Amino acid sequence: MREEFERVYEKLRAWCRERGYAGHDPFDALNSRLFRATPLKHSRLARLAWTQAFKRSPVNLRAPALVPAQRNSKGTALFALAALSRLRATRDPENEREARALLEGLLAARVVTPAGGAAWGYNFDWQGRAFYAPRGTPTVVPTAFAVRALTEAVAALDTPGEEGTVSRGVWDYVTAAARACQFILEDLNRSDESDEEVCFSYTPLDRTRVFNASLLAGEALASVGAITGPRRWADYALRAARYVVRRQRADGSWAYGADSYQSWSDNFHTAFVLTSLARIRRACAPLLETDAALRDEIDDAVGRGFDFWRGRFFLADGWPKYYHRSAYPADAHSAGAALVALAELRDSEPDAEELAGRVAGWALRELYDPRGFFYYQKRRLYTVRTPYMRWSQAWMLYGIARTLEVDGNE
Repeated sequence: MREEFERVYEKLRAWCRERGYAGHDPFDALNSRLFRATPLKHSRLARLAWTQAFKRSPVNLRAPALVPAQRNSKGTALFALAALSRLRATRDPENEREARALLEGLLAARVVTPAGGAAWGYNFDWQGRAFYAPRGTPTVVPTAFAVRALTEAVAALDTPGEEGTVSRGVWDYVTAAARACQFILEDLNRSDESDEEVCFSYTPLDRTRVFNASLLAGEALASVGAITGPRRWADYALRAARYVVRRQRADGSWAYGADSYQSWSDNFHTAFVLTSLARIRRACAPLLETDAALRDEIDDAVGRGFDFWRGRFFLADGWPKYYHRSAYPADAHSAGAALVALAELRDSEPDAEELAGRVAGWALRELYDPRGFFYYQKRRLYTVRTPYMRWSQAWMLYGIARTLEVDGNE
């Protein structure tokens, strides 16, 4: 399996590089030049319907609708994380060059926020049930993944210097990550906040309470705080963790969010929650050594969440169910995010390695195209073969890279 994964990784990377890491996305329908030329672009219901029609279609409608292939900031961050993972595993200079080039592209895509922070947004208008975010709106999810890539780059690319300092070559990464924390703390809304808990909004435009998004904000604060030192940032990270941990259901699952219309659970958002909790736990380890109660609370939540996720979201052959009550659809995004989460959880969950092997094997059998890319979804009667760049390729490249890295370290 390892040799096969090495081969698939290189072929997938080459496929993405040939296209400049640009492509289509399940949610990019509002980039359609055809749609934007009509009055429908001003209608909330029309935007929702147009987006869902493209997302659910068994064939790719983007060419006739004039939707351009573009880079996505979150996708760029995921590709950079994959290159950094391979660099740690192989020390190959080619991986370093690729990581630096992707990180430069990420820095160039920053937007300045009203409070003077730095953030990243999506390359398309996004219409959800709760709010509308125009293209480029500063958004916590792509920002948090950018911060993950930047902080991992500091560790992987820094050169030896004086103790407690970073080299000039990675200082731009530290600065950008710190300004992203400024965005989180000064631009995002906090619908729920107390001395012990905090929940960050998705964008400055809304007051939604989405668990994985708020937890990604906490992860970003924890990881940057571990480099630059502000105790306040780590405190906010632990408050964000406490907020999500205390809203775990009795069966170990998490809803998507705190509101009644967000009550569903799905595979990859559960993986995001588990991944961020594991990363906050690691980044804040010195503080948790002095707060055994919170450490145990997080450990218990991760263990119960993992048991529910492993037992209810995967079939015996590694098939990643989108929702725990139905086998279909099975999604490349769920497979890639699962591989990343399982790599993060290897140290605390003994079954993680075995599950990763099953998920990886399933993805190669069912979704991999010999031309070098992964399909979008396997549905009950057909497979959607659209090769989405951020949603499928970036997540699978990152997941494969992390799997190869942790397997090589054992």
